[in-house]
Amino acid sequence: MNRIPRARYTKEVREEAVNLARAVGVSEASRRLSIPLKTLANWMRIANAGKLQEFGKHEPAASEVELELMRLKRELAEVKMERDLLKNLRPLLREGVAVKYQAMEGLRHQYPLPPMCRLLGVSTSGYYAWHGRKPSRRAQQEPRLEVEIRAAHRRTRETCGPERLQKDLAEHGVEVGLHRIRRLRKKLGLRCKQKRKFKATTDSKHDLPIAPNLLDQRFTADAPDRVWTGDLTYIATDEGWLYLAGLKDLYSGEIVGYAMGDRMTRHLVMQALFGAVSLRRPAPGLIQHTDRGSQYCSHEYRALVAQFGMRASMSRRGNCYDNAPIESFWGTLKNELIHHRRYATREQARREIAEYIDLFYNRQRRQARLGYLSPAAFMQRYLQRGAV
Repeated sequence: MNRIPRARYTKEVREEAVNLARAVGVSEASRRLSIPLKTLANWMRIANAGKLQEFGKHEPAASEVELELMRLKRELAEVKMERDLLKNLRPLLREGVAVKYQAMEGLRHQYPLPPMCRLLGVSTSGYYAWHGRKPSRRAQQEPRLEVEIRAAHRRTRETCGPERLQKDLAEHGVEVGLHRIRRLRKKLGLRCKQKRKFKATTDSKHDLPIAPNLLDQRFTADAPDRVWTGDLTYIATDEGWLYLAGLKDLYSGEIVGYAMGDRMTRHLVMQALFGAVSLRRPAPGLIQHTDRGSQYCSHEYRALVAQFGMRASMSRRGNCYDNAPIESFWGTLKNELIHHRRYATREQARREIAEYIDLFYNRQRRQARLGYLSPAAFMQRYLQRGAV
């Protein structure tokens, strides 16, 4: 049986706990989440700070017409409530009593108990007898786990499947099995952001010199800064296209250099390369692999690669699999960020993309290939081993 140790209360957990407390009350939320009542009450006080409740003056006595109107409104509200309640309870009409009671438990803070009992054909006394039984320890953990999983889903920007979510939860002090995470994610309706197709951008129809394919789809490196893969992509904004050039280290998966601009030129890819070299200072002999785009085949770019003591390598014509690592990053970037935004300006897109690369992708996003570490954490472990 999994046991949840005491964990730090993250910002996301506090927010989810406050939302639950507002829905079911502080005492009930405290019981469900196993969070001290005073702690939760303090979170509620902080969340509600500055919000003053206004009380109106007493209204004069209502006339008979007004009283009748109030009665009709109340009856209409009851009819709507029973209609909505029937939609929720119809799938349970043929279920067992315990299943019905469990469903009523989840709805009792939204609907009165008597109409639920009447629609399901059970007694209120039977429900209270069932409710009085002490739930199992595993059942008591469920509400708290749901909050933790929802918080982790938000914390990881809705990009993690069960495996990576399990690693994030463990880092925050919550040990839980994969099957349980899958079940609760399905119950809560939590899904990763959906993938979309993307197109290649570079133009390989030119007469510029081509470098040999040194990688030949062997995407392995035994140390950082031995192989960098580079490419270009584009992002739509209301001002027009924003072009992004990037370089990815094959060992750590880190984006070591990137540049953005409103034109897809050789100067853009040269700027990305300058940034990567300034940051990493690689030793001579690094393989710099790209496609056959005219920007990478330009004399200026090839001269810069040679100046830095790098070896140029290029994909075969029209074969995106020869540059799969950086193509994979473009897919991740667009799936997790770009396709879920509409950018009014190029500057807005620049800010969000830079934040995604520098903060989230390089430093927070876990990769299964790296043992569920982020590229920065993987590099830190590599450097620590080298120092021993």
